[in-house]
Amino acid sequence: MAEENNAQRVEQLVEEGEFAADYLEEFLDIVNLDGDLVLDVENDRALVDIVSEDGAGDLERLVGEDGQILDALQELTRLAVQARTGERSRLMLDIASFRADRRRELAEITEEAITRVRTYGEPVMLESMNPFERKVCHDVIAAAGLASESEGVEPNRCVVVLPAAAAAANAEEE
Repeated sequence: MAEENNAQRVEQLVEEGEFAADYLEEFLDIVNLDGDLVLDVENDRALVDIVSEDGAGDLERLVGEDGQILDALQELTRLAVQARTGERSRLMLDIASFRADRRRELAEITEEAITRVRTYGEPVMLESMNPFERKVCHDVIAAAGLASESEGVEPNRCVVVLPAAAAAANAEEE
């Protein structure tokens, strides 16, 4: 039964990706940009990447400073998918490998913080980040066997890497 539900969920996510691709193809036509769409499903969400055979080129205009335009386009795409499915979408959009590159950069920053926490036994606060970036950091920290929490108020919310002792204390409280 669980396997059947999983197959249905994957099918639903593939459909979300296809709806998003339709929307984004129309968008690219309107703004007169070339890009190839790559669809995938990962971590219970549809992924859509817009790539170009000749490098990032003009597609970087759709990323904007610190990914702000990409974030807005992702929200518009999620709304377009929701209009077709009637359900909220958690679709992830990447353009010109911006998010993939940022994910690698964040993993390196988080690994350095983990090393400092293990060396000195003190919590380490990372820079303020958007929800996507914080999720990447929390995942890296969990994979390393430590705990983390987010502190602050948007847009200045930060990830704090906790030492093993603090992580154990937090687990006992729950």
